[in-house]
Parts: sequence; C-alpha cells; structure tokens
Amino acid sequence: MINLFHINNYNIDTSSFSNLLHDEVVKELEEEFAKYVGAKYACSANSASSLMFLSLIQYSPTVIKIPSTMPIVVPNVITNTNHKIEFYDDINWVGHHYKLHDNIFDSAQEVSGDIYKKVNSNASMIFSFYPTKPIGSCDGGMVVSDDKDTIEYFKTMTMNGTSLDKNSWHRTQEIPGYKMHINSVQAYIALQNLKKLDDKNFHLEKIRKAYNRAFGLNNTSNHLYRIRVNNNRTFIQRMKLAGIQCGIHYEHCHNKKFFNCDKQELPLSEKESTQTVSIPFHEKLTEQQINRIIYAVSSCR
Repeated sequence: MINLFHINNYNIDTSSFSNLLHDEVVKELEEEFAKYVGAKYACSANSASSLMFLSLIQYSPTVIKIPSTMPIVVPNVITNTNHKIEFYDDINWVGHHYKLHDNIFDSAQEVSGDIYKKVNSNASMIFSFYPTKPIGSCDGGMVVSDDKDTIEYFKTMTMNGTSLDKNSWHRTQEIPGYKMHINSVQAYIALQNLKKLDDKNFHLEKIRKAYNRAFGLNNTSNHLYRIRVNNNRTFIQRMKLAGIQCGIHYEHCHNKKFFNCDKQELPLSEKESTQTVSIPFHEKLTEQQINRIIYAVSSCR
C-alpha cells in the first residue's frame, strides 16, 4: 500500500533526558523553531488545539469567522471557549494558514522559513506537531510572536499557571492555568523533524510539480495535494483496491447542529465535501510510485 503520509520513526533513549517533561530539548525546540519561522519568541504545548483554546479564552464571547471546510478541532475550540461561529465559503485555504481571529493566525498546515514575518509583528501564529503535519511529532504545538508578554502568557498558562522554573517545588502559582505543556519526547521528535524540513520540502516541491503537470493544476501546498473527483468516497475505494491510500481534507462544518452558529448555505464548501480528495504526498515517494499514483488517478476518476 502506498501511504497517504509518511511518519518518521525514532528510537529514543529517554534516560538521556534530565527530565521527561521539561528537558533542555524543549527550550532548544522553542528557540530553533522561532528562529526558523522568523519570530522572536515561542512557546510549545501539548497540542495546537490547546494553544487555540488559550488564545480564545482571553476574549469576551464574540463572533469568530472561519472557513467551513475545516478540521473539526477548530470549531470545537471556538464553541468550547463560548464564542459564536460564522462560517464562510473558502475552500482554497487548506494546506496554508488563515486568520483565526483578531491577531491570531492558524498555521497548523504550513511551516516555511520566515513565514511569521509575513504577518503583523504583534500577531500570534499557531503551528501543529500532529503526526501528519509538516513538522510531526506524537502531537504537540507551538505559538510564536514578537511580543514577549504574549509568549509569557502562554508559558504560564500551559504550566498550570505557575512561574517558569525547571523544578515544580521552586514554582509559584500566579493564576489558575492548565496542564498543557509539551513533554520531552514530543519536543525531541519535533526538533528532529524540524531539522529535516528543508530537505523534505525540497522533495515535496518536485513531487508537487510532477502532479501539477499531470493533472493540469497549480497546487502550492507542501502539506496536502488535493484533487477533485465526482464522488470522493467511491474514488477512495477504487484507489484502495489499486493499493493507494487517499483521504478527505476536509468535510464542511457549517451544518452541524451542535456548533454555536446560525444556519447557513455555503454551496462551495458543501460541494467540496463530496469532491475533494488528498492523494499520497510525502518525501519518501519514489518516481515509480509517483507514476503509479498518476496513472491510478486517471483510471479511477
């Protein structure tokens, strides 16, 4: 089976960590990641969802506008922080970053050199280390900003609301916070994958160009390669029989009754839910596999 994603495997000697939760590798990851995306400061966490939650609980209940074609985790967080959602009909953001709210940007699907410098220097930008994301780990996330106070807020809130000290008995509690910090294993894997990112993107760009030529598209994402078919679920089954794993990124969210939103009709998002398909797109694909995928897509459409 040709897999949709590639996830690197690591053998980790945990005895090399001075602390399974707060080893120096956490600090190293934060510093190297901030440098890579062009920000001054960074704070890691156990997931990007946690960082979204901490971002949005700072606001009084308001209306937050997001695309309907979206991972369900985002409207979940908005609803669970007591905000109302207004969905809009954007199907082209997938694989890139978008404005979540105010000066908060969700870049879970896009990591590139100096990407933070493209936004306002007062902004917060959130990244994901979910295993299939550009820099995968066993989950985790990172928020960056050029504003030191913003990052200090996240560092305090992810560490149970305590002051920042390696040993728990030296910390003082400043505010009721959350246990949302990253652990040393997560940080180690994310750091290793960060070191490999430029080489990974080099290979992905070549694969993307090959796909674009074959399918007559102009896709630009280095995270997902999406095409449109008449019926994505039928197509996925046909591709599976051909030994190729595909996926759907994403179904629309605006008609789910449990989200705090008004009823909306978003025809582009609804149509995309039945047509969009992600085909295998990762740095370990061989030329033979790429050609096999291209042939199978043409045959199974």
